[in-house]
Amino acid sequence: MDILTALDAIVDVAKDSKLSEEFYKKSAKYIKYVCGKLNITKEQCVFLSIFIEKSNDSKIYLSELADYLGCRTTHILRYSKEIDGLVERDYIRRARSGGKMTYHVTSDVLDAFKKDLPVPTRSVENLSLVVFFNRVAEIFDMVDDDEMECDTAEKRIDELMECNKHLSFVEIVTGKYYIEGDDLLILLIFCHLFITNNDDRIGMHDLEFMFSKWTIRAIKSELEGGRSSLQDAKLIEWSSDGDFADREYYRLTMNAKRELLDELNLPSLSEKKVSRGVIKAKDISSRNLFYSKEITHSIDELGKLLDEKNYQDIHARLQEQGFRCGFTCLFYGAPGTGKTETVLQLARRTGRDILQVNFSEIKSMWVGESEKNIKALFDAYRQKVKTSLITPILLFNEADAIIGKRQEGAERAVDKMENSIQNIILQEMETLDGILIATTNLAQNMDKAFERRFLYKIRFDKPNVEARIAIWREMLPALDMDDAKKLAERYDFSGGQIENIARHYTIDAILHGNAAPTAENLASHCDSERIDQSTSNKRIGFIF
Repeated sequence: MDILTALDAIVDVAKDSKLSEEFYKKSAKYIKYVCGKLNITKEQCVFLSIFIEKSNDSKIYLSELADYLGCRTTHILRYSKEIDGLVERDYIRRARSGGKMTYHVTSDVLDAFKKDLPVPTRSVENLSLVVFFNRVAEIFDMVDDDEMECDTAEKRIDELMECNKHLSFVEIVTGKYYIEGDDLLILLIFCHLFITNNDDRIGMHDLEFMFSKWTIRAIKSELEGGRSSLQDAKLIEWSSDGDFADREYYRLTMNAKRELLDELNLPSLSEKKVSRGVIKAKDISSRNLFYSKEITHSIDELGKLLDEKNYQDIHARLQEQGFRCGFTCLFYGAPGTGKTETVLQLARRTGRDILQVNFSEIKSMWVGESEKNIKALFDAYRQKVKTSLITPILLFNEADAIIGKRQEGAERAVDKMENSIQNIILQEMETLDGILIATTNLAQNMDKAFERRFLYKIRFDKPNVEARIAIWREMLPALDMDDAKKLAERYDFSGGQIENIARHYTIDAILHGNAAPTAENLASHCDSERIDQSTSNKRIGFIF
């Protein structure tokens, strides 16, 4: 005898039996065999046999079982707990269709019975986070496909959470944020959609498979009003359309992704940590830059190094001789002297994309998260180097706070975190196989360990008179040479300051129809730019 043979015999005797004592006597040895194999009750054995008989039907109603047994449906309802037990053991699946309860048998059950085996049970304890979310995805898929009731799904999820308290995800969600009930289901749906589809635009329609229309209305009202506990905990936020929040769609916050899902090492998440700062070489506009002769020479030399052919040749030779292959550069000097723009133009000329790091986004309020973010940043850059035809530039723009002197004997958590970040960056610079450029306005406060690790250091001074003349003519082509010379000699401006003045003048010209630019009518704009200087040093008017 095997399971299918026994079930077949039970089905034959059960027809129109009304579950009488005579029926149980006739089928006793078959019921005993199945109960022993599957560890189920005799009533469960009978109902299971009829479900198997009707397994070709994806929607089996209790009324069909009643018709087969020759009794009323109300009689079958007396055995609801027995049928529930079959559902809990996963021998049958239950769902709702058109407001009515339906059941079906999965192919896994049939395959097991063909081999005369019980359905293998899968452990729900001590899962990895990957397996945990695979199980969550299976549950959601079954609900979405009408193969499982929402109540059953919620019980399964609660069981997963209870049996996997070792996971940092579970510990943080339940122990730190105290998320439960509907909020837990919503958070898991958001995590599931991000993990599987990288979805950052989640609407109410994405939740409808799991909640009633009344619950959806309540969820929508809370989210639209910003009153959800998930929003309070900064785990989900409004999605955005450009620079504007879209209150019809939502997403996990970056903090939630990093705090809850970091263990998964998602490629999409590593990319997102730097993707906002990616600047494509082809998107960089050409600009003329003017420096002193010394700076021009240094920039030209660096440009030759970054030329792809030269870069590859030098890289190969350094490897052959056992030297480090990374190229680390520091651009330092006063604000507005063209440090960042120089990086952009070097990238454009050499066809290199830029991964620009925003340290305010890297730093996290949670102890230990900033360090993880920095490591993930370098991991993402390494991956980018591997997958790019031309090595991109990793740009630490305005890196003053990062490369400053480390705190000795740090006691505060913030100081310890800063030191830890700096140590990670120093280690990464040692093993870097790529191009890193940092810009800073405060090189005099730089830690000596960083100074040693920058192979090229270029100081950007304010432009000399000749360079300032060229910048004035570049920004305002209508300005004649004599006026440009007067302005350059009179005002010791940086390139950024001259650009500000040119923009201000151009706006005024559009609004008020000013005449062509001259030294005289630009004087007031120049004086306004010098707000950091005392009144005694300012000129009122222009004397020639």
